[in-house]
Amino acid sequence: MTDIKFLSFEGIDGCGKSTQAKFLVAHFMAKGQEVLCTREPGGSPGAEAIRGLLLTGDTDKWSAETELLLFTAARRDHLEKTIEPALAAGQMVICDRFADSTRVYQGATRGDLRTKVDQLHAAMIGREPDLTLIIDVDPKIALARGLARNSGEDRFEDFGLEFQEKLRIGFLKLTQEYPQRCRLVDGNRPAEAVFADVLALAQS
Repeated sequence: MTDIKFLSFEGIDGCGKSTQAKFLVAHFMAKGQEVLCTREPGGSPGAEAIRGLLLTGDTDKWSAETELLLFTAARRDHLEKTIEPALAAGQMVICDRFADSTRVYQGATRGDLRTKVDQLHAAMIGREPDLTLIIDVDPKIALARGLARNSGEDRFEDFGLEFQEKLRIGFLKLTQEYPQRCRLVDGNRPAEAVFADVLALAQS
């Protein structure tokens, strides 16, 4: 068991965080812990509707500023309708992406909007996960994985390798900015080896 109640996974597109989230949910559920596995953008009916707007279509469909507003709206709905009720009911929440993605994608990579990201987060969200695990993977490998999924939700993958490389730098910087909360996991290994580190950090 663990004292952590709200854990998020972060990383560039195709890093394997969704797989690790599923592994961790299965582990804690097998131990008898009530766990909610959720994702962003999405995780509530309203946020899932916004997800479709954000992750499909051409790369120039939205400006970084518009993306920031849409992601924040989706996160607020997700927080109200899913995350906070689960935490209040005593469940552990494991989330595939949370506010750190907005800090990196819109705050540092898509636009120089970090001040606006932080202002909106403080006003509309106002909370952080207890622990954030950033899965670090070679951008070339991650991009190939992401495109191979052919999910139809690949608008950010379509920005290309240079964009993914910038994202990686942004996520690495978060481990320096939030050293107590954000922990780095080497994702350039078999999924089972990655999960051994994920589990150790989640239980520490």
